[in-house]
Amino acid sequence: MSVYFFAFMGAILGGLTVALGAFGAHALKPYLDAYGVTVWNKAVFYQALHSLALLALPLFSEIMSSKAISITGYMFIVGVLLFSGSLYILALSGIKILGAITPIGGLAFVIGWIWLAFALYQAAFRS
Repeated sequence: MSVYFFAFMGAILGGLTVALGAFGAHALKPYLDAYGVTVWNKAVFYQALHSLALLALPLFSEIMSSKAISITGYMFIVGVLLFSGSLYILALSGIKILGAITPIGGLAFVIGWIWLAFALYQAAFRS
């Protein structure tokens, strides 16, 4: 798959970040308590951060393997879906057990960042 797929996904998720942030700030304001607002905002923040990271992945295509880019990109996408997605649902529903899914998404984020760091380390210290 083209490395530009991840930039495409970053753009889509970035647009959704703006929409979900505005939705949470305006449409959900009367329905969310302070905890729900905090949870919603955390989901938006992590989605925004990883959307930008996905947009940047093609910039590394000259120095990283397509496999490293793919693993990083897919881990970020899975992270957004599981981490942010579970937090959005938690904020809306109040079902606390959904919080058990959130760490799996967080782990996907961590794996993506470690994989990216390792690939960049290899690129930086190639002889």
